[in-house]
Amino acid sequence: MKERGKAGQRSVDERYTQWKSLVPVLYDWLANHNLVWPSLSCRWGPQVEHATYKNRQRLYLSEQTDGSVPNTLVIANCDVVKPRVAAAEHISQFNEEARSPFVKKFKTIIHPGEVNRIRELPQNSKIVGTHTDSPDVLIWDVEAQPNRHAVLGAAPSRPDLVLTGHQENAEFALSMCPIEPLVLSGGKDMSVVLWSIQDHISTLGVASDAKSLEASSGSSGGKQAAKAGNNKSSDGPTVSPRGVYQGHEDTVEDVQFCPTSAEEFCSVGDDSCLILWDARAGTNPVVKVEKAHNSDLHCVDWNPHDVNFILTGSADNSVRMFDRRNLSSGGIGSPVYKFEGHSAAVLCVQWSPDKASVFGSAAEDGFLNVWDHEKVGKKRERSGTRTTNSPPGLFFQHAGHRDKVVDFHWNASDPWTIVSVSDDCQSTGGGGTLQIWRMSDLIYRPEEEVLEELEKFKSHILTCAPKT
Repeated sequence: MKERGKAGQRSVDERYTQWKSLVPVLYDWLANHNLVWPSLSCRWGPQVEHATYKNRQRLYLSEQTDGSVPNTLVIANCDVVKPRVAAAEHISQFNEEARSPFVKKFKTIIHPGEVNRIRELPQNSKIVGTHTDSPDVLIWDVEAQPNRHAVLGAAPSRPDLVLTGHQENAEFALSMCPIEPLVLSGGKDMSVVLWSIQDHISTLGVASDAKSLEASSGSSGGKQAAKAGNNKSSDGPTVSPRGVYQGHEDTVEDVQFCPTSAEEFCSVGDDSCLILWDARAGTNPVVKVEKAHNSDLHCVDWNPHDVNFILTGSADNSVRMFDRRNLSSGGIGSPVYKFEGHSAAVLCVQWSPDKASVFGSAAEDGFLNVWDHEKVGKKRERSGTRTTNSPPGLFFQHAGHRDKVVDFHWNASDPWTIVSVSDDCQSTGGGGTLQIWRMSDLIYRPEEEVLEELEKFKSHILTCAPKT
């Protein structure tokens, strides 16, 4: 077994070395940041500064510690270099065991338990929700929360709101509605729970005063009475659910709102089911696809450009795209297409904010694949470090992580820029790796447009070349 492990590590190292040699060719910009502690979630926040060559943007991260210091929710400032600014030699000369100068910690919130999932509120991206190993969803006004020093024995920060309603731990499934300030969650109790925080967002931050620095057993204030949940450290004003939806037969692993509706949403779980819900139709499933995949479903995303299409990722190593117009309850679901380019469980899928046919998928195999379903059936394209035998639709493969890619997020303010985190602490001498990267636009722009630009570049080189 040891020999097999060594061989596997050699293979990973060789793959990484090959990828690093191609960074100046494949990427317009890349920042590598070695983390102190592993992170299970990463999300872009709002832009806060604009400059000539870069923009400063908030970045939300989690830190999973070993107990020597508290778990934290980290708000960082990230300097996002604008397209076609970074020099090729600069982006290739990074040390994978060092911190990136582009990422600076701005604020630390001491979190009551590990941060498993972070989601920002579209109506106000300074407000985020987090999941931990508890039945509650915690809501934070990250700008109003005081900056804390994460030392052993420090009392947890106090959430601005605590959303109650789950009967067992809700660890990963979390979504915010793009239409109204609604929050959706799923958990081990096999239920999907919906809350409205409409009446609370205007007063968020009021409770995040100096009292947050004390043990959080004091008065919570506000219209809602403060009552302790299963975790005393998450005391705060509580909000009861608007609806509880039953239909799964195992843990709900991910949930997602329809991008154009506050009433429609979907969920996936360890029962291999994809369920569509409509709050106007009651608390029972509208459509329940019994066998959406051949194994547990880990993730789901709803296309913001074309609401007919839904992506799912599974422990069966595949990503599937469903057309909700063709879905019916019971039996085996009929996906529009099965994308099979991973060799291990898919952990995260997300549609691109820029192009309706493009999406990314991250998996335990250490790859973050970028797909275009319009390319399925067309000639195969270059895909990162692999130039032949690429699965249909795969046009780029980010191979900068040495171990499972646990989360990633497209940047809506800079649509082809992605942040990704991996649990590769054994390889990097740290807690994991955060990477912010943007592939070269020559890879995804229309072929005729790229050829025209390259032709101009060729003419420029010939014109500038010294005559002999």
